[in-house]
Formats: sequence, C-alpha cells, structure tokens
Amino acid sequence: MKKLSAADSETKSADLVSENVERLKALFPELVTEGLDGVAINVDVLKSLVGDRTVTDAEEKYGLTWHGKRRARQLALTPSTGTLRPCPEDSVDWETTQNVMIEGDNLEVLKLLQKSYAGKVKLIYIDPPYNTGKDFVYPDDFKDNIKNYLELTSQTEGGRRTSSNTEASGRFHTDWLNMMYPRLKLARALLKQSGAIFISIDDNELSNLKAVCDEVFGPECYAGCVARVTGTPTGGGFRTLVNETDNVLLYLRQPDVEIQGVAFSEDDAAIYDREDANGRYLIRSLRRTGGEDRREDRPSMYFGLTAPDGSEIFPIGPTGYQSRWICGRDRYEEMVAEGLIEWQQVESSGALTWQVYQKFYLEGRLKQPSNLWDELEGNKKATRALKTLFDGEKVFSYPKPVGLLRHILQMAAAEQDAIVVDFFAGSGTTAHAVLEHNASDGGQRRFILVQLPEPLDPETREQKVPADFCDKLGKPRNIAELTKERLRRAAAKVRGDNPLFAGDLGFRVFKLDSSNIRAWEPDRDNLEETLLEHADHLKEGRTEQDILYELLLKLGLDLCVPIQKATIAGREVHSIGGGVLLACLTTEITREEVNLLAEGIVDWHKALSPAGDTTCVFRDSAFADDVAKTNMAAILNQHGITNVRSL
Repeated sequence: MKKLSAADSETKSADLVSENVERLKALFPELVTEGLDGVAINVDVLKSLVGDRTVTDAEEKYGLTWHGKRRARQLALTPSTGTLRPCPEDSVDWETTQNVMIEGDNLEVLKLLQKSYAGKVKLIYIDPPYNTGKDFVYPDDFKDNIKNYLELTSQTEGGRRTSSNTEASGRFHTDWLNMMYPRLKLARALLKQSGAIFISIDDNELSNLKAVCDEVFGPECYAGCVARVTGTPTGGGFRTLVNETDNVLLYLRQPDVEIQGVAFSEDDAAIYDREDANGRYLIRSLRRTGGEDRREDRPSMYFGLTAPDGSEIFPIGPTGYQSRWICGRDRYEEMVAEGLIEWQQVESSGALTWQVYQKFYLEGRLKQPSNLWDELEGNKKATRALKTLFDGEKVFSYPKPVGLLRHILQMAAAEQDAIVVDFFAGSGTTAHAVLEHNASDGGQRRFILVQLPEPLDPETREQKVPADFCDKLGKPRNIAELTKERLRRAAAKVRGDNPLFAGDLGFRVFKLDSSNIRAWEPDRDNLEETLLEHADHLKEGRTEQDILYELLLKLGLDLCVPIQKATIAGREVHSIGGGVLLACLTTEITREEVNLLAEGIVDWHKALSPAGDTTCVFRDSAFADDVAKTNMAAILNQHGITNVRSL
C-alpha cells in the first residue's frame, strides 16, 4: 500500500510541465534528454525538427514582451499544493446543487480545477481589474503563493492588507500583465474545443490584453472586440474624448468555432413587414445583386422561370444586361416546394412585369451578433437593480448588468448543460445571469465562480458601506461574503419571478487553503519531536469531508459529483463518483477488523460496478501495524482493486 505524502503527484494539482514534456516525448522522443534537475528538452533538437537552422533564440521577435513575462509563464506551470475545503454552512442546497462558488486566489484555484474541468468549460467570462490605479492587482508570490494568499486575506498572523497598483507606482502595465498572463494560460486549458472566452476591459489595457490573448489563444482565434455602450459617460475636459463605451474581447478555443446568433429586438424585427399562415416574413429579390451578378459569373444560374401567367422570366439587370439568380434550378424547385418563393407584378416603364422573390421568415431566425452593443441595459440600471437587491445599499461599485451576461450566454452558452466560469466574480453578475437564463429556457447550465476574499476597510470611504453591510450580515468583512449574499438573494428573486421553475438555484461554497496533507518541514534542532508530529500525515483540525474533497480534486473528479456513504464492519466508507474513489478515513483499524472491512469494501465495489479503475484510500495512522495494512492491500488487490493508498 503506497503512503501518499505532500511530495506525491497525486496530492498536487495537474503538473503542466510534466504533461507538456510527455506530449513532446510522445511526438519526438529524441527531444528528451537529462539535465541537472532531471528530464529536460534539447532546444537545439527542437529547432532542427521545426526547420529552424539557428542555434540561438536571442534574435528579436514580433510580439509583446515585458519584465517578468518568463516568471509569469512559470507561475502558470507551477503545480499548486493547496486544496479546496468544503463549506456546507455557507452554501445553498449543498446536497443537490451543481453550482460552485470558490473563495480564493484565482491563480491557485485555476490550477486546482485543471484535473477536474480541463476541456469541459463552454464559456468563460471575466471582468478583471482595469488597472486604473484604484483596483487590486494580485501580487503573486512565485515561491509560495498559498502562503502569500493566506497572509493577504489575514488568515495567518502578520496578515497584510491587499494593495493596489496605484498611481504612485506608475500604474505599471507590467504588474497587470504579470497578473493576467498566467491566469489566461490556465483559463484556456479549461475551455472545450467549442468554447469561448469574453473579457471586459477599458481602453487603458485593451491593446496589451489583445496582444496577450493573441499569444495565449492564437490570433486566428480572435473573434472580435465589442464596443459596449455603458450609459455612464466619463470625461476629463476637452483634452480627450468623452468615453461612453467599454470593451469586450472575444476569443474562441478553436478558430472554426461558430458563435450563436441572437434574438431580434422589436426594432430589428420591424423589417419583417409581411405575414401569412406561416408567420411574419420579408422578401428579397431572387436575382443576384451587387458583385458577381452577371451571367458569365455563374452561367448555371441563368435560366428561365415560369411566372404565374405562364410567361417565362429571366434575370435581367437594371440596365438590360443578363444577370443571374442567387441559386441553381434544383434549389429553386426546393424553395417552391417549401413555400419560400413569392411572385409579384411591379410597374416598370408604364407596364406591369413579374418579379420573383425569396421569403425569409422571422420565426426561428437569429441575428448575427454585432461588435456594437448599444441596446443592452447600461451600468446605471445594473447599479440600481443591485441596490434594490441589497436593501437600497450600494455594496458594489461598477457592477456589470445581468442583461449583458444574458446576451453573452445566448451567444456562447446555448447548450442546456453548459459550464460557465467566472474567476473574477466580483458582484456575482455571471451567476445571477445563469440562474435567470436557465429559468427562462429550462436549461441546466452550471456556474463556477472564483472570488478573492479581499478585506474591506470601514475606515475607507469607498469600502465603508460594503464593510458595514457585512457587519449587518454577521459575516467577515470581505468581498467574497458579499458575492455569496448576492447569489442567495438572486436565487430568491429568480424563484419569486418564476414560481414554476424547478431548476437548480443553489451553490456549493469551497475555500482555498493549504493541503490537508502535512508537508515535511523538519526542525533540525528537535528532530525527534518533528518525527513524532509527522507520524500522522494529515493536519490537525481537518475533517473527513476536507480530505475527501482534496482526494476528489486530485483524482480529477467533479466538485459536485455524488458521494455515497455506507457502514462496513462498523466503519464509515465513502464512495465518490459511483465507486471511482472509495475512502475509509476512520482513525482506527485493528488486525481483527481488516478481513471483514476489506471483504465488505470488495462487495460494495462489485455492486457499484464503476466504469473505470478504482482508487481506495485509508488513513495511514489508522492501521494497528504494518501487518494490518499489508493484509488490507493484499485482499483488495486480489479482487481487482489495485490502486490502494494511505494518507
């Protein structure tokens, strides 16, 4: 039975460096060599394989570069040793919901989500800090980001307040880029091949963000930059233009992905000015107009059609030249059969002539999305709506409108079971929009939110109202608490507005923390005491549920996967994911109990019939001795459960 420690890969998030090396090794075995720190890649061999005859990469290259970019890239590749601890007491409908709200530094959380959600997310929307000199820039610590996070959020002694990339520091673009780059790298890995990411940003970092996204997602995956009318013009006199928009950048996971059309507004639908038994429609000439409209351009599309009076009509241009139809004869006959052709007599030079048209019906028709969004609700309406939700208090500044997110969901999350991620959750608008959208079309979309529990200071004018509101709720003074409260109130509003909706309006809360598995940190001056303290690899104060969810994450299972519990030989055994993971975390297993417990686990495993291999985990210190542990592993191995681990 293998004993897991903090150094084992099974207790860490996905090791992206190792995975990249393995992929390269599979394609080009000759690339892999040995370096001072183990496996390495021979860069010169790689260059020769791709046809690069140079021996150095020191030449100038096109692209965006800045101080710290190499370190930022390394941050994205460094595995996390943290975990997500479940908080049922903060959650709504913990047992049944499929939605997730995570408190923590989104860099670490994105790493932890890789094994469970890589390639599964349909839509990512983020509204990151705009780097205006007032918003928070995450100061990532390369050596120990978990420790850094716990200090920043005052969860450890010596906790320090979060800071801003202020005007005093020059509003460095580099700080902002170093924060964004690793997060975007990790976000891309979460997207499905058909997925998309939408990013709200203002002009201050728009050009830098686009350059970074071109590098991370590929310029061929760029799908547009939206100008969104905010309804809150800002300006600084006559030196610059009044700013009435912000921007939404859109990138696709693959260049051939198609975004969905959007519903027509009533104004747009006004052009559908005709109606018959099949609904509202408009007509367009069957004759090709514009470029390439002559007979010689498509000779097969020049032919005669029989008008209602039996006369033969040909496509003739306005100056008398021979033109062509928009389709061939076979397609024309299909449209006739489908009722999509309309004939009309129109006056021309004092005489009535027949003209033929194609009919386009409004029902079921979607409009191609534009890069100008001037019809959506603005920021003022969003602020008013949120104040109403929070008893008239303004607890969030500059919240995004729910209508904006509903529009994005319609474009990029039409799938009824889509997973939607927002790792700069802020006011929780994304989750609110998902709940409303599901209520409107019966969907079962899921959200995963991540929000830093950034402390709120009641002595600061901008933070006094939200800090006081946290006090009124009896909650810690931080932004994540307000995000959770928004979700609770939004769910209640959706339920009230849609009494027949029986969908998911809950969410599970998790909090980022250090691993439940104790790392080896010897006290050189007192090794005996250190050895005694590390006899149990699990940290004090951690519950069975904490450990179960760390195992679940590290094995790549969904955070909302079903967990069953059974009592076998007087001990609790948990089955996660239909038997993919079996865990018995009791604190004591005697020699006499081993056979009965092992046989019971085997019987339950057979009844569950999991689709894949099963991992079975025990608490290492629970076994009376090594004989008991060895016997347990042997019995399980004999019955096909070969992945037996202890913590």
